[in-house]
Order: sequence, then C-alpha cells, then structure tokens
Amino acid sequence: MLARNAARFGAQAAYREKEFGIWQSWTWAEAQEEIEALALGLLDLGAQPGDFIAVIGRNRPYLYWSMVAAQMVGAVPVPLYQDAVAEEMAYVLDHCGARFVVAADQEQVDKVIEVADRLPSFERIIYVDSRGLRKYDHGRLSAFDAVQKAGREAGETQREELENRRARLDYDDICVMLYTSGTTGKPKGVVLSNRNIIETAKNSAEFDHLRADDEVLAYLPMAWVGDFIFSIGQAYWTGFCVNCPESADTLVTDLREIAPTYYFAPPRVFETNLTQIMIRMEDAGALKRRMFHHFMEHARRVGPRLLDGHSVGLWDRLKYRMGEVLVYGPLKNALGFSRIRVGYTAGEAIGPEIFDFYRALGINLKQLYGQTEASVFITQQPDGEVRSDTVGVPSPGVELKIAESGEVFYRSPGTFVEYYKNAESTRDTKDPEGWVATGDAGFVEEDSGHLRIIDRAKDVGHMASGALFAPKYVENKLKFYPAILEAVVFGAGRETCCAFINIDLTAVGNWAERNNIAYSSYQELAGHPLVLETIQSHVEETNESVAQDEMLSGCQVHRFLVLHKELDADDGELTRTRKVRRKIIAEKYTDLVTALYDGSDEVYTETEVTYEDGRTGRIRATLAIRDAKTVPVSAPVREAAE
Repeated sequence: MLARNAARFGAQAAYREKEFGIWQSWTWAEAQEEIEALALGLLDLGAQPGDFIAVIGRNRPYLYWSMVAAQMVGAVPVPLYQDAVAEEMAYVLDHCGARFVVAADQEQVDKVIEVADRLPSFERIIYVDSRGLRKYDHGRLSAFDAVQKAGREAGETQREELENRRARLDYDDICVMLYTSGTTGKPKGVVLSNRNIIETAKNSAEFDHLRADDEVLAYLPMAWVGDFIFSIGQAYWTGFCVNCPESADTLVTDLREIAPTYYFAPPRVFETNLTQIMIRMEDAGALKRRMFHHFMEHARRVGPRLLDGHSVGLWDRLKYRMGEVLVYGPLKNALGFSRIRVGYTAGEAIGPEIFDFYRALGINLKQLYGQTEASVFITQQPDGEVRSDTVGVPSPGVELKIAESGEVFYRSPGTFVEYYKNAESTRDTKDPEGWVATGDAGFVEEDSGHLRIIDRAKDVGHMASGALFAPKYVENKLKFYPAILEAVVFGAGRETCCAFINIDLTAVGNWAERNNIAYSSYQELAGHPLVLETIQSHVEETNESVAQDEMLSGCQVHRFLVLHKELDADDGELTRTRKVRRKIIAEKYTDLVTALYDGSDEVYTETEVTYEDGRTGRIRATLAIRDAKTVPVSAPVREAAE
C-alpha cells in the first residue's frame, strides 16, 4: 500500500509534524524514501525476520516510519506507551524479546537504559531526538538519521536483500504486536496479522466513506490499537494525511490549525472539552451566557434531527442557522471541530448528555465498539442511525452472538491471531470456530439490530435485593458534571450502592477562585465543605436520573466520599488508557469501602503514592462520608429490575 500510495498520491501530503511552531510535511513519495532508507539501515544493523522492534515516544512521523520499516525487513513492530515507567517497559521488552528499540528522546532512552541489564535479547537503541544525549556511551546507541544515512549508502546487496524480504511477506504474516492495557493483570501481547489490519481498515474506511483528502490528528498513544488502525491501517488504505502535534501542551492549538475531517477521541477528551466550555461560560458576561444557554437549548432539540436528515420546521432551521453564526460555529472553531465529517468515540461508554451535546452542535459524532483483539472494529453506528444508548450495528464482515450469560461474542476478519507466549489465554478467549469472548455484557435490539452494552460482564451483577447492578452506567452519569473527573461505584451483593469520587481540579479550582476560596492542594480542596455540598447535589441529581431506568433504578448512590488523591496509572489504579482498575481500587481502599457501608461519618486513611520521578511516599487524610438523597422506587419498578 505504501508503494501504491507513492505512485497514486505521490505529491500529496502523507505526514505532517509541527516542530518549533512550524508545520513540516512529507509527501507519500518522500515518506516511501524515508521508510526504505530506515529499512536498509535496519538491515545494516543486522535486523532479522521475526525480530521484535520496540517503538517508544509521542506521535511522530519518524516513529510511524519505524513501524513500517520494521515490517519491510520482516520484523515485528511493538509500540509501547510513552508514559509507562521503566518497570512497565521492562516487562514488555523482556516478554517480546525486543532486539532493537526506536526511542523518541532522552526520556525514553533513559528508561530503556535503566532496565537494559535485565533484557537478554536487547542490543541497540535508535534515538530520534539527540538533545541531551551527546555525552552518553554510544556503544549501544545509534542516531535515527545516522541509521538512515547508512541505509542510503547501502550497496546493491542490501537493496536486493530488502526486496527479497518484502517479496517473502504475505497476508498472514504478523503486522504488529500490541499489548493490552492490563486491566486485570499483566498486559498480553496481541498478535495481529496483515490480513487483520488491512481487511479491517478497508471495511471500516468504506463504511464511513473515508477519502484521500481527509485529515486526521494523531495524538493518542501509539501503543493503542486505535491509533494503529487510524494512523497506519486506514491512512495507508485511503491515502489520507496523518498530522502529528508538537506536544500535549500545544494539542488544542494544533487541533484548531489542522481542523481534521476525521477525528477520534475517548470519552475523557470530550468530557474535558465540555468541562472547559462550561468553565469559560461561567466566566463570560451575562449576555454571552444567556445567548449560549438559549441557543444550546434549541440545538439539543433540533441539531441531531438536522444531522440525521430528518424534517425540521422552517423557523427551527432558521434559528439553528442563527445559532450556528453566533454560538455553534465559533465554539466548534475554538475546539478545532469545524471540519469534522466523521467523529468517533470509544474505549468506554460516554455519558448520553455529553454525547448529545456534541451532536447538537452539528458534529457527526458516533460511537464504535471494539477491542485490541478485533483490530478495533466490532460495531459502528451508520449515519442516520446514531443513538447515545447503543454502539451501532456489526461492522462489515463482523458476526455477533450473545451467550446465555449475556456476554457478547464476535468473529471477523480482524480477529487476532493469538496472545504471544500465552496459549492458555488464547484458548480461553477465542474458540476453535473463531468466536471471541469480549468480556462485556450486552444484547442486540431485535427491531434495529443495534448492540447495547450494559457493562463489563465481570462488573455486572446483582444487588442483595436482586436488582441489576451496572456500575459504569452510574459512573458515566456522574462524570457528566464538570466538577467530577472520575467515579467508582460499589454495590454488587449489597443492599445499597456507594461511590468514590475524584473532583476535577481544573473545574473545581476555577470555581474556588471565583468564590474566593483559598486552597493549597488537591486534598484540601477535595475536602472543603462547599465542594462536598456541590458534589452531593450532583450525586442526588444523578440518582433522580438513574431512578427513571426501570432495570437499573436500584443503582442509586446512597453514600459517597471524595477521595483525597486523583486515581493514577502510576499507582496502579488506572490503566495507561485511563480505564478504572475496579478490583485493585477495591482492594487498595478496603478501609474506605468498609467505612461507606458501616455508617461512619468519616474515616482516616493513609495511602502510598508514586511521584513523577519514581519515588514513593505516603499521604494521610481524614475523609468525610456523606449520605445522598435517593428516589423511592415503586414495587412494580423493583419487580421489573429483578
């Protein structure tokens, strides 16, 4: 596909990167030359077919080239999470037996050097950014451009070998190995073939009519399967341009400058954007505030209907256009969403209120359901059939079935080959007929064919009363409020539900400043009486919403506490993709869970935390526990839930 794109779209931009405030571009023809030079350089270093080559760093064209160059020489690219600590990297590098590591900068080089003595297969680091590395021992270090230079100077023998390697590759060879986030244990290496990636990229791109003139912003972790399918699979299938921001700090600015036409973000990004919008509106003048709320109320009623092509009255259409000029257009432009043709969110369920907000603005935001083992796509929402309570219909080529237990199974061309060095887990996940257990509970609607996901199968249970317990449903409703960053709900096998809550320091800190409330730390602000009152009001409003769902009305939160620290991946409480490790949190904070259920008004706790430099420490706090008002559930509703 690289050769095809270089021939068909040779002068068209394939990659862009912003560096030192300036966008640099590479055409498909230039990208092919860069990749081939690197591949020849890898041959010069002794790369062999079947070798594993780790890739670590932020989204950069050089690192995407590294993955394709590795494939070109018959090796297997293994992208790692750039924010992983050295210990986490050591497990993956040792497990796959990586011989070479392509590292973006000094930070990533340092992590690899720290654990290099424990990696028997490791031989060499190829670094992209040389800043800070001048005085390092270069016995096992090579500069990226130096490797490319050696490749460009390679003789005919090396070039002939490269062509032979390419010729030996086929559809069922390994394309990439991606590690799971390790929600319940050690990450597993998911082996995906060329067939998996190419067929999935083809089917999903055709489903949404992606084109060569589309633009995508590559900012999500390169170790995540979604980035691989969007920034390599679909990009190579369609020929669209992959844009890499300068840094996380400039992401918003870079997003506005690129204004992608194809965009993906996990729910947390959309939640954070909405929080920022609400903060800005609270700081705005009275006239702007009234205008915003007036037109947004109209947009929520009319916007999704217009987006889906339904009939809308002339006055409503004119008023919406007026809102587009005064509110929706400027807001989308500020977010960088003004050109989006196709937008997706996935990873976990998004709150319906958040989802509907963006749809109301006229942004074609849809949901997909997928996982690493499926090469991402299991279901997608077709245009005109977008709903907040489903994840769509099976993607092209995908079959679904629901087990008696309610667990969702699928099989498709994207179904993974195996878990590397883990035949037992492979057998437990994929049966001989190719059906894969997702671990999620759900059902397919008979009338529409849409899949509805209830929660993780292992998290869905029943309360002592027999009522259905689905914590993620309640947590997503709580996170709609800008003040709430994260929530963890407990209640399986118990009479009532209780919750841990993390405040959003940005949103609550802004509120505190406007109200002249002084604080010196997250812990102090999280325990402030006025903050607790605000969170209580949000919990009680959520209870009113939950009570309206007959199946899940028993999941109302009776008691809650605001945690004294943010849940953190470095502390093992979240995965690197920001998913809650529910079991680990329950075990780590057993004293807090006990206090929620024994009627205590407060609880003293000590918690070990990990700082950015890897040191550990302990923080101590006395947390207030609050009772939340719940909505009585009538007997008929309770029976329906049972």
